[in-house]
Amino acid sequence: MPMPGTEEDPRLTPMLAEKRVCTGVTTLAGRIFLSYPSADRPGAQVVEALPDGRRNPYPDAAWNTPDQPPDGAYVHVNGLRAGPDGRLWIVDAGARQLGGEQVPGGARLIVVDVAGDRVDRVYRLDTAVRRHSYVDDVRFHGGTAYVTDAGAPGLIVVDLDSGRCRRVLDGHPSTVGGPVIADGRALHDPGGAQVCLHADQLEVSPDGRWLYYQPASGGMSRIGTRWLDDPTLSAEELARRVEPWADTPSTGGTAIDALGTIYVSDIERRRVLAIGPDRSVRTLVADPRLNWVDAMWLDTEGHLWLPAAQLHLTAGFNGGHPAVAYPVHVYRMPVDAGPPPNDHA
Repeated sequence: MPMPGTEEDPRLTPMLAEKRVCTGVTTLAGRIFLSYPSADRPGAQVVEALPDGRRNPYPDAAWNTPDQPPDGAYVHVNGLRAGPDGRLWIVDAGARQLGGEQVPGGARLIVVDVAGDRVDRVYRLDTAVRRHSYVDDVRFHGGTAYVTDAGAPGLIVVDLDSGRCRRVLDGHPSTVGGPVIADGRALHDPGGAQVCLHADQLEVSPDGRWLYYQPASGGMSRIGTRWLDDPTLSAEELARRVEPWADTPSTGGTAIDALGTIYVSDIERRRVLAIGPDRSVRTLVADPRLNWVDAMWLDTEGHLWLPAAQLHLTAGFNGGHPAVAYPVHVYRMPVDAGPPPNDHA
């Protein structure tokens, strides 16, 4: 695959330099929160990045204590984001690693009230996960949350009032991933097997009508939220409502703005694409520093945050050979719009 040149884009501002692989960043109430998948080095899985450079385990050290039962501790945090309710939503994959078995009670959405720095509610996803599920990411529409499963391909629909969850599009071709290519090479686990990340990225349109989603290997689809929200619809009927949307590359993360533009990180070519509501595609930025941009974040001031996670250089995705170049940087750049209000406040 062609790689970008050596020229660095001046629009990219380094914001954070991490001693560990960082795959998630979110800003909320003037604060910065980060998530680490513990893919390279042990430590806290969720932290608040303080202005003096400290990284405080969040919401406290107990939640970040390793190898504890999931009642009051993380199993494996895969991401985090501010929700439209102004709270911090933390996604616990429920398995200690991709391809591992689910820890009973581990797959959860953990909601934190940042005003009080305390866990406000926990949504348990046990009834909707499979043995080798790996809960990946979450987005919102009204009283519903949509969750991707990168381990056992499918989506999970969560009623936020009752907490009930349903598994949908289970094993549907639109949720099944193929080889993930980063810097011209497919991912391999320490045993040499090719790594597949199934349903991974997802976004809800600003008007709430559509859910866009894809496996990490690319090929973006969409489906009307009205169909996902209808529990009476059969699996066959729901499958018929899926539409191909964009021929995307291997992707680390996505974001969507208030105009409906979807930002897609291209980990094959170290760039970020912008897909318009009319399906037009343009290169937003290409830079050699964008080394596996993972879960992007669009703040309320119209800045896109890009954690260059180097995830493909961790031992788990690089045939057992760690090759991450530290520090791991989080960059920020201006874009033309802020986030839609149904995404986050």
